[in-house]
Amino acid sequence: MRADLFVRPATEGDEHPITDVQLAAWTTTGLLGDDVIALLDPAAMRESWHNAITAPPGPDYRVLVACDGPRVVGFASVAPQPPSGLILAFEVTPTEQRSGHGSRLLAAVVDHLRTTDATEVATWIVHTDEARTRFFAGAGLAPDGPQRHLTTHEPPQDVTPLTESHWSATI
Repeated sequence: MRADLFVRPATEGDEHPITDVQLAAWTTTGLLGDDVIALLDPAAMRESWHNAITAPPGPDYRVLVACDGPRVVGFASVAPQPPSGLILAFEVTPTEQRSGHGSRLLAAVVDHLRTTDATEVATWIVHTDEARTRFFAGAGLAPDGPQRHLTTHEPPQDVTPLTESHWSATI
């Protein structure tokens, strides 16, 4: 493994590359559709990530970034909810996927959760997101029952609501 590939806690200023990674990932997957992507406000997303990094909503909430040298190429946010920890966001820039960044991020998430005495890691996965399904299944997570349906508040006429399943694993 190269020494310049690592995961670290996000710091002020990381909100810019985090937003770039998130927009690139969401655009590339096609899960949200072009109409929904067009509704996104990058400045508001950056502000939200800035707040999450500089004023976390809870003491054990973390935003972690995967780096290739000085470049942020992925990120995860995690909120411990004893006895588990919920991965709220998890993205790797499309051109850097399948390079080990996701595995390093997930390992760092689990390491952090263990410091909070969590015994489980969980996340929500869109049913049609085959790449994310393969990644998390390969890491040992599996669907555990709950589902939810998401849509925008004011969807364009052709937006289809997304169905997500809750996945988890013991850590």
